[in-house]
Amino acid sequence: MRTCIATVCLSGSLTEKLTAAARAGFDGVEIFENDLLAGPLGPEEIRARCADLGLTVDLYQPMRDVEALPEEEFTRSLRRARHKFELMRRLGADTVLVCSSVHPLAVDDDALAAAQLARLADLAQDFGVRVAYEALAWGRHVSTYDHAWRIVEAADHPALGTCLDSFHILSRGSDPKGIEDIPGDKIFFLQLADAPRLAMDVLQWSRHYRCFPGQGGFDVAGLVRHVLRTGYTGPLSLEVFNDVFRQADPGPTAVDGRRSLLVLQEETGAAAPPAPVVPTGVAFAELLTPDPAPAAAVLGALGFTRTARHRGKPVDLWEQGDARILLNTGPAARRDGTRLAAIGLTSPDPAGAARRAEALLAPVLPRRRAPEDAPLEAVAAPDGTELFFCATGRAPELPDWRADFADVTAAPRDTGIRGIDHLALTQPWHHFDEAALFHRSVLGLDAQESVDLADPYGLMRSRAVATADGSVRLALTVGAAPGDATAHARHIALACDDVVAAARRFRAAGGRLLPVPANYHDDLAARFDLPEEDLAAYRDLGILYDRDQQGGEFRHCYTRTVGQVFFELVQRDGGYGGYGAPNAPIRLAAQHTAHDVSG
Repeated sequence: MRTCIATVCLSGSLTEKLTAAARAGFDGVEIFENDLLAGPLGPEEIRARCADLGLTVDLYQPMRDVEALPEEEFTRSLRRARHKFELMRRLGADTVLVCSSVHPLAVDDDALAAAQLARLADLAQDFGVRVAYEALAWGRHVSTYDHAWRIVEAADHPALGTCLDSFHILSRGSDPKGIEDIPGDKIFFLQLADAPRLAMDVLQWSRHYRCFPGQGGFDVAGLVRHVLRTGYTGPLSLEVFNDVFRQADPGPTAVDGRRSLLVLQEETGAAAPPAPVVPTGVAFAELLTPDPAPAAAVLGALGFTRTARHRGKPVDLWEQGDARILLNTGPAARRDGTRLAAIGLTSPDPAGAARRAEALLAPVLPRRRAPEDAPLEAVAAPDGTELFFCATGRAPELPDWRADFADVTAAPRDTGIRGIDHLALTQPWHHFDEAALFHRSVLGLDAQESVDLADPYGLMRSRAVATADGSVRLALTVGAAPGDATAHARHIALACDDVVAAARRFRAAGGRLLPVPANYHDDLAARFDLPEEDLAAYRDLGILYDRDQQGGEFRHCYTRTVGQVFFELVQRDGGYGGYGAPNAPIRLAAQHTAHDVSG
């Protein structure tokens, strides 16, 4: 299906918005009136610019407060409409969006609304324009799509149809099944937006919190299925009002929007991109560091052993159990300090995973490699993290990335660490929703609900994505303050059988654990009936504790931060599936305190 995006979704000038839409691969645009009025280009110049970019102008919007008005007011509306229709002819747009009226003089009279919309459509037809009538969720008298359709049906004019908007329909809790009663040729346009489920005024909800399909809590795919059953053949168009999108770079935002429509078409059966290849585990986490000594000291204290070195690059492999950490001191490591920059994901079909990623607009990363190096497929996540698709041991015919490394020591000793439990990836403030959709759609991970975490300097948002069996778990967070390095550090959580024993070994080897205030453990004793000897160990080692409603338990503690990275020791018991979110405010406050003291 053709795809379209409203210019209101993007930041920048109209020219910048059109360029971003074209580069992302959209077929057309909705031009928002304010974008045209505020720009220096005339309608003919905009039309030519769109043609040069391969874009059609599919909708001009909005026209407000037209119907069910006293005759004098309606006459003014027709005069205004005549000017708009002439402008649209110069612009090359053939459909105008008319929103249900919020005018204080509008009356609750469907017959009058139908008659006036028919007169408007008569005028529009003279200019070769169609009128798409949309029910605003906060319309004065018309606020539901079925009511708008009844008025359009009563008007019975060939140049008058309806515009369906997923936000206006789903935010009111309307049943979209009734859409199937509307003939497809009378649905002149379909606008799509998702949104988180919020208890707030619907106008403010719409104006500030819409997001792309798949990023919120609405069943947008279900609504589109109903629309397609009518025989609708128009474009799928995004209309999203979002404060973050309007401040972010329009290029990545447009790509994110187009990806959301590709996924939506897959979910509705309208298109079939390559099937997702769900990763089966974490092959490695790669740290870039200009000085490997501090990170190596922490890894050594955690029980990791430097087992191998890359044959042609300054990259060391550290192992403990199934946990593998790469320390890379190459040229890219000379900026920004120690940071988590890449993740290797084991995959039953690395090439298929890369094809899926590329089809969903993930940038494929070029690699500098020697002829004998394993040909790893790699793409970039929205935050710039490099994702490598590595063959599993069940695919011996495929190259093994570990063959690129030459052994330097014997196998690592067993210190109780079993593997990487999860990775916490802090996102740039404007990539949070995009990151959740990317990891869900490109990697086939399941997304959990977003949660808010209290930081001493604001709120952090976090959303976990994971495989069904928990073999891959990623916690995506957006920090409280843009310049706060403490809140923006990433971390690697290591699974162990006994967190108390692992923490003691780490400390005995010279490692520094994150101190936790005594107040926390005093409260812990009141909330949970834990043995006193356990509580004493938790106090001593800074171990945090959580228990879910099914009795699953989570014990975890943290190392001090090295550069922009720290480690977490994790013990899960009884099927605990979370990430210790109730303890996040304690950890964040403790890190701020530790940073202030050391700084």
